[in-house]
Amino acid sequence: MDQEIKNKIETLLDQHRVMTVATLRPDGWPQATTVGYVNDGLTLYFLCGLDSQKAANIARDDRVSLTIDHDAPQVMEITGLSMAARAQPVEDRAEAERILKMLPEKYPPQASLPGPMPTPDEVRIFRVVPSVISVLDYSKGFGHTDLVTV
Repeated sequence: MDQEIKNKIETLLDQHRVMTVATLRPDGWPQATTVGYVNDGLTLYFLCGLDSQKAANIARDDRVSLTIDHDAPQVMEITGLSMAARAQPVEDRAEAERILKMLPEKYPPQASLPGPMPTPDEVRIFRVVPSVISVLDYSKGFGHTDLVTV
C-alpha cells in the first residue's frame, strides 16, 4: 500500500466515529449493526455488551465486514471505506483501558456522554484488523474505488 492511499484511509478513519459492522449469525445470515469506534492507525476498536449477539457471532467466526461513511450533499462528493477484517477480543487489560480512554476523545467537547465510561470488565472490546480495504471516492468518478490489500 502506498503512503498516499494509507494517508487517505487514516484521514477517513480519523474523521468518523461510527461504523456499520457485519458479523455472521449462527444460521449464516449476516447481521449488520451500527457501533462507535476508535482507531489506532488502520486498527479499529469497538465495544459491545458482554452477552451481545455481535460478541457471540464473532466468537464463532471472527470474520467481519464494515463500512464507514457519511451523507454528502452532492453524489459526486461521496467518500467512504469498506473493509474485510478479522475481529479479536481485547484481553490485555492495559490495551483495553487505553481504548476506553480514547473513545470519549472522538466526540466534541460539547457532546454529552451518557455517564462514566464502562470498565474493561463491563464490556467486550474488539480489535478489528483489516485484510482488504475498499476506498470509495466519487470525486474520481461515479462509484470509483481503490482496492487495497493490507
